Amino acid sequence: MASGAAAGYLARMPTARRPLLAAALGLAAARFIPDARAAAGGAPPDAEARLADRLRRLDADGLDPAHYAIPDQTLAAAAPEAYRVALHRSAALALHDLLAGRVQELPGRPDLRRDAAALGIERWQAELATAAEPAAVIERASLLPPEAAVLKAELARAKQLARRGWATIPGEATIEPGSTDPARVPALRARLAAEDAALAAAPDAGALYDPALEGAVRRWQAANGIEVDGRVGRISLGLLNRPATERVNQLRVALDMRRAAAPEPGGRRIEVNIPTYRLSVLEEGREILGMAVVVGRGDRQTPMLRVRMTAIQFNPPWGVPERNAREDLLPRFRRDPQAMMERGFRLFQVVAGERVEVDPREVDWSQVNRQRFPFFVRQDSGDANALGRIKFVMPNNDAIFMHDTPDRHLFRRPDRAFSSGCIRLERPMELMAMLLEGTPGWDVPRAERAIASRVTGAVGLRQTVPVLLRYATVAVEAGGTVRVRPDIYRLDAAYVRALDTPPAARMADAGVLR
Repeated sequence: MASGAAAGYLARMPTARRPLLAAALGLAAARFIPDARAAAGGAPPDAEARLADRLRRLDADGLDPAHYAIPDQTLAAAAPEAYRVALHRSAALALHDLLAGRVQELPGRPDLRRDAAALGIERWQAELATAAEPAAVIERASLLPPEAAVLKAELARAKQLARRGWATIPGEATIEPGSTDPARVPALRARLAAEDAALAAAPDAGALYDPALEGAVRRWQAANGIEVDGRVGRISLGLLNRPATERVNQLRVALDMRRAAAPEPGGRRIEVNIPTYRLSVLEEGREILGMAVVVGRGDRQTPMLRVRMTAIQFNPPWGVPERNAREDLLPRFRRDPQAMMERGFRLFQVVAGERVEVDPREVDWSQVNRQRFPFFVRQDSGDANALGRIKFVMPNNDAIFMHDTPDRHLFRRPDRAFSSGCIRLERPMELMAMLLEGTPGWDVPRAERAIASRVTGAVGLRQTVPVLLRYATVAVEAGGTVRVRPDIYRLDAAYVRALDTPPAARMADAGVLR
């Protein structure tokens, strides 16, 4: 098959089948291009041994060597041709996954997009089949993704830590700086010393939670994106007691996600990275505005989305979703319906096909069934409204939007998964000002007057803006520092399950074994 035709076919075929075609192309090359290898001077006698060794070290790339059926070295002497064919089949499959990513797509993850065609995988496969040093081709492919070298070094370090393991800190009560505990403080010190060289070199204060240990706790809290207060409470204990293999797996995910990642569109766009609780407005890849956000809590997760922002609404009312009404507002109506009315909440019920308003003070709330909540709830616009004064509209099937909020104190927390799914903005006025640029008849003073009027209104954006809600727990900062944030929605764990799916299951999913 000509390389151009192969590339076109590879681009058009279902993603689940692409690794199989890539392997077939590589296998064909291994079988039918020996003359090209010979014309190039021939491979050194031990080149295939080096290739086999490199494939057995695919775990350094976050892949499982067992998935690639690497032939046993004893076959090389017993059946050299069969060994060569099997080895190059393994190498072709590994090369594909190193270039294009082993996990092609996942349900509910539109933030994962590949552009393998841009890499020219068929050219890489042809080079692998004809190279005098095929292991070098595998090594180059492994370093192709952005930041791969830094992430691989961090992965090696995390694996070394995982092999040693670390102490588990017993108990649930908060460990306070300056306190003494003969069991828990030494366990905390041992746990942090496994990662923190400065603490490991400091004098051991035994059962005393001393300043050296507090400094290590604060460094660890900052690195993990949680409140830096030196107090080791429920959240810190939960993260400290995670298995060391969890960090290993998050780094494996980060490597695979970067492989053949499709570039985002140029121009102005908005990104929200859920695990870091941060919004960025980007223009040609450069951040021109950034701010903290509050995202959905674990049981009401913000979905990953690719949408467009189309409008800004001023003084929005809040049509309360049924789940929020049942789980959050029903207990508050039961306690004090008058207070709920004062906060702008109104009840409606369908009677004879028409929606009519109901006085909350006249409802026998003790008889209202949480599972069959009979009311619609709306909160009028105003100072107490949960959406604040501005709502940013981005149509989608999950009814997710961005908005202002009266609860400003949450932005001071480093962990900010507290909403029911929508995204609360730290500085909505700055985002509004940026979005209104170039909108005929609108500027910030007019928008401020619209807000001050307390009348609900809206303005459509002159140019809609792409919005990406994504999930990336691992970042490489300037200077090469790798930050791994908690996997708050367990999406990395789901990715790892897909990453570790055995090849037979992948082929069955692709329809090959049916």
